[in-house]
Amino acid sequence: MEAVIKEESGCCCDCCHSGKSEKSETKWKPWLRRAGLGVGAVLFAIGVIFHLSRTAELAIFLASYALIGGEVLLRAVKNISKGKVFDENFLMALATVGAFAIGEYPEGVAVMLFYQIGEAFQDYAVGRSRKSISALMDIRPDYANLKIEGELRRVSPEEVKAGDYIVVKPGEKIPLDGIVSEGRSVLDTSALTGESLPRDVEPGSEVLSGSINKNGLLTIQVSKEFGESTVSKILNLVQNAGSSKATVENFITKFARYYTPAVVFAALALAVIPTLVIPGARFSDWLGRALVFLVVSCPCALVISIPLSFFGGIGGASRSGILVKGSNYLEALNNVDTVVFDKTGTLTRGVFSVSEIVAANGFTHDDLLRYAAHAESNSSHPIAVSIQKAYGQPTPAGAISGYEEIAGQGVRVTVNGKTVLAGNSALLENAGLVCEKPDALGTVVYLAVDGVFAGYIVISDQLKADSKQAVAELRALGVKKIVMLTGDARAVAEKIGNEIGVDLVYAELLPHQKVEKLEELEKGRTGKGKLVFAGDGINDAPVLARADVGIAMGGLGSDAAIEAADVVLMTDEPSKIAAAIRIAKKTRGIVWQNIVFALGVKAVILALGAMGIATMWAAVFGDVGVAVIAILNAMRALRR
Repeated sequence: MEAVIKEESGCCCDCCHSGKSEKSETKWKPWLRRAGLGVGAVLFAIGVIFHLSRTAELAIFLASYALIGGEVLLRAVKNISKGKVFDENFLMALATVGAFAIGEYPEGVAVMLFYQIGEAFQDYAVGRSRKSISALMDIRPDYANLKIEGELRRVSPEEVKAGDYIVVKPGEKIPLDGIVSEGRSVLDTSALTGESLPRDVEPGSEVLSGSINKNGLLTIQVSKEFGESTVSKILNLVQNAGSSKATVENFITKFARYYTPAVVFAALALAVIPTLVIPGARFSDWLGRALVFLVVSCPCALVISIPLSFFGGIGGASRSGILVKGSNYLEALNNVDTVVFDKTGTLTRGVFSVSEIVAANGFTHDDLLRYAAHAESNSSHPIAVSIQKAYGQPTPAGAISGYEEIAGQGVRVTVNGKTVLAGNSALLENAGLVCEKPDALGTVVYLAVDGVFAGYIVISDQLKADSKQAVAELRALGVKKIVMLTGDARAVAEKIGNEIGVDLVYAELLPHQKVEKLEELEKGRTGKGKLVFAGDGINDAPVLARADVGIAMGGLGSDAAIEAADVVLMTDEPSKIAAAIRIAKKTRGIVWQNIVFALGVKAVILALGAMGIATMWAAVFGDVGVAVIAILNAMRALRR
């Protein structure tokens, strides 16, 4: 049946036109700024190339200066009126106006021109950083096709309620989390997980908002409203990612606050004191040196490049499916010495599956699985579902009769005329049968056919493919202690712990006991390293909040865990913890490269300027050139 999509009509009120007018004005501002900068640069070139009279030279350079640096002068005046005197705008204004005062017109305009070019590089670099995140975040759906009485109505995702049915066509984004009720398709989940491998879905499959439907028509029953959906939570995480500053960022901000007035007074002293104490010293010469000192001392390279490095690191991490909620957490990942894992859903898949089949008394593996699948065909218990999934074939209703459930033990059923017992060891013992009890980790389902023990099937949770790799990579990165906390049985926990190589295993813990164990581990540590906890369940939320850095599995993790965590792994791969640490170390390396480079170059040019060796052109490089190089270096943090 063809569905009719009813489009919602747009608003025609005056406020909408007003909004469009404001957007239009905002759109023209960058173009006007670029045009002014271009004309100013042309006038500057004319003044430098052609030999003009002194009056004409002053006029053309003043016009060039007004077009290029007028915005900086206005910002400096506005900031002074607000009590913010000592910033880079004040430094640039003071240095360039001083250059004009001593007749160095080309140098004054050049300082402002290259400063504006540096600002343009900054805008471009910040734009690249934001695009790295916005590309990941281009998953916000614009609409949902709501199914109402056989028709489809295109509505805002916020209007859809849990329990409603929506239709997603090929090529459309899934707007809300839900369960597929009709249709089969392939989903592109790369925007959520960073993985390029598509995912097959069918009726009963859970789908996440933000995925792209590749080929089939899907009808989905919505399970969460838009505010609680995966796409909404991811958007909130990333949009708030820059809200917290790392320790080194705070240092730079404070540093600039004291550094700027210090260099202004130092430049003032450089201009005045030598003329008072050195015989024959000319004020104009020392004023020129002081202006060079002022220009090169501007802390733009540090103030711009360091936050940009952290923002780039967060952007690069997000492109790998690692969402970091703040740059302080990215900084904290540099000094990890202890990593604590939850087990189920973090190191293991968190789903039951058949791990072992042992047949006896002439029965085969296939016989055992067939009888077990038929016996459990009427049950929706996870154990029964895992057996049916392993069997992978339909169970004809006519083949089964005389179904009887025995409380606490299992089932008795007739399959094709044969009496089958399927359950725990007590079921077979009560039937007078002797069964082999294996030393297996997991749930054991014993089977007997016509009074003969047929064997057993082991159902257990499976390790994730990269759990062992995750532990090895963390050790290679210098993590000293790796621990596992779990509420699971001790025997199961210890076997998995030994298999992947953790140092300590604490099992059979309640949620509050996990917090207590974490605090014990923290007290027992020596040094200033950080403690990381990785988990996925509701019971892990208190521990995630308590750890120095909490890391949640975002794909299958509970809402409470994701909310409490500082870092979210959208691929649910524990090895991404090591990847996050590598990104953090790379980001910090770039930050300190910029700090050392900027301060080193400035120190040399400051010294040369004070001695009268460095010119205003050297000062331009010491400020704008260093800032541009530092910004370009910071952009490397975007690379995965």
